[in-house]
Order: sequence, then structure tokens, then C-alpha cells
Amino acid sequence: MRVLVTGGAGFIGSAVCRRLVQQRGWRVFNLDALTYAANLASLREIKDEIGYSFLNGNICDRELVDSVFRDFLPEAVLHLAAESHVDRSITGSATFVQTNVVGTHTLLEAALRYWEGLGDVDARRRFRFLHVSTDEVYGSLGEHGLFHETMAYDPRSPYSATKAASDHLASAWYHTFGLPVLISNCSNNYGPYQFPEKLIPAMILKALNGDPLTVYGDGSNIRDWLYVDDHAEALEFIVEKGRPGETYNVGGRNERRNIEVVKAIRDLVRELAAPRQESEIVFVKDRLGHDARYAIDCTKIETELGWRARDNFETGIRRTVQWYLDRRDWWEPILKRGFKGERLGLR
Repeated sequence: MRVLVTGGAGFIGSAVCRRLVQQRGWRVFNLDALTYAANLASLREIKDEIGYSFLNGNICDRELVDSVFRDFLPEAVLHLAAESHVDRSITGSATFVQTNVVGTHTLLEAALRYWEGLGDVDARRRFRFLHVSTDEVYGSLGEHGLFHETMAYDPRSPYSATKAASDHLASAWYHTFGLPVLISNCSNNYGPYQFPEKLIPAMILKALNGDPLTVYGDGSNIRDWLYVDDHAEALEFIVEKGRPGETYNVGGRNERRNIEVVKAIRDLVRELAAPRQESEIVFVKDRLGHDARYAIDCTKIETELGWRARDNFETGIRRTVQWYLDRRDWWEPILKRGFKGERLGLR
């Protein structure tokens, strides 16, 4: 299969590219604007593969996107390009509107023009556009219940609001124009190659350095954690087996309180790295609009498509911590060049 991946130099996108090229032998064209969280080092192991191509470009650039469709002739699109960090959306929402909303609209329009121009009936029938989104569009859960595909949207942050808007655009292009769109909404991802501003890699690196482990509020916020390679496999299943017009929730069935996640990381770093100084957990002022709980009901993708997460949290977090301990060559250059991670105490 010939697949156009947007945002393929990011955390989840790079996992998707590696999987499709190495394990499936698919031809992948990676279109990525290489913003601050993108890293071509995450793709080093496939960069010379004959089935992999990369272009530094922005999904908001209509002419560029049209040329990619025209020249590459994709059979599917996996749209992962997005601004995704909630804290950054609170202090700078305009970038999120531009990338997540305007960029998605530009890509949908280009895909529609391309799809309508396909002369082969079978090619039109096979084409898929998978819009990859987040469970945060559903808002905040109480102590009970799970997010399911038919829940009303209730986004609480600028990030989740822009992802909700892009979900609605993708759905509209299916219902109005017939473009074979699918949507996925996933829970919190973690694993190798995640940018250090995110909770799990930030805590690993801080624990390794003996720095305080800062936790929002009282650490009671709950997330469902999904190992990134499991997510990449789920997206492959959706592209191959999913029904156009449908939404599939993707979760790990691994609910943990933030404080439990941080303590697990501290204990694993102590066990695997024996840092000279043990980090202290410090509670800080809560994030604005901080959702209390996310939890995914992934029954639909499990029963309809036969996908199920392979890693539980205990196996996944151990592999993740070990990867960051082993791969200083990947994360040290990020810290050296600097990024706006003052809240994390990372330089």
C-alpha cells in the first residue's frame, strides 16, 4: 500500500512510519513541517529504505499538498500532523488553530480533489483517509464510565477544542462529499521517542538527574495509557479493515492516576539506573481546565477489527524507562538545543 503520513517525524507518526515500512513493507511518504517536537533522528533506521520518502513541508500549504498527492499517488492518508501539548495551547492557541483546524481543512480539500480525480473505480473504492485524534475531545469523565464513539463532544482546552473541530471537519467531508474518511480517538500515548516535555519522558529524565518531580494539583487526575507501538498497530488495522464514516476509539485499558505514574517511574529509575540523588515529588498549582479523568471504551475496535493492546502499563513503562536510559544519543541533543520546557526543569 502507498500511504501518505502527515506528521511522521513526531512521536506517534514516527512509530507509524517505522511499523509500516519495516513490518508491512508499505511505501510511506512522510510530510512533516519539522516543528519543535519533530525529530528526524526518530526515523534514522528507515531513512534509507527504498519504501520510505520524506518531505519537509506544511499541511497548510495547498499547492505543496496538492503536488504530494499528484506525485506520490497515495492509496491512503494517515493524518497525524497536529500541535498536541495542552500547556502550549493555553499560552499560544493560534498555532493550534492554524495547524489542527486550517491544516486539516487544507488536507481534506486536497484529498477530495485527488480522490474525485481517480479514474479507476477500484482505486476510488480502496482509498482511505484516516484522521487521527484524541480522547480529550470528549471532555472529562467522573469516577465511572468510559468514552465511547457516540458520546457528545465536550472539549475543555484550546488543544482539545481544535482537535474536536478537525474531527467535525473530517466527518463532514465524509457525509457531504463521500470522501472515505475514518476517525480514531486515542488515549494518552507513551513509549520511545516521545518529546521530553510530555509527562512520562519528563519524569524519567528528571528522576535520572535527581531533580524534583513536579505533579499538577494532588496528582489524582486519571489517564488511560496506551503504548505507542500498540497505537501504531491499531491505526494500521483501521486503515485496512475499518469502515468509512466510522469512528474507532483506541485505548490501552490501563487507567492510572498521575501520581501512580510518577511513583512508578521514580521506582524504575532507582532500580535500573541507581541515580546519585533520589527525586522528591513536589505538587504544583494545577493546570487550567485540567480534566479529571480520561478512559477509553475500545470494545468497537476490538470486536470489529480484531485489535487489542499488547502491552499493559507495567511492561510498557519498564520498556520505556529502559529505552530512555539507553538512548541518551536521542534525547541529549534535544536538551542541549533547548526548548520551552521551563515547567519541567529541563534544559
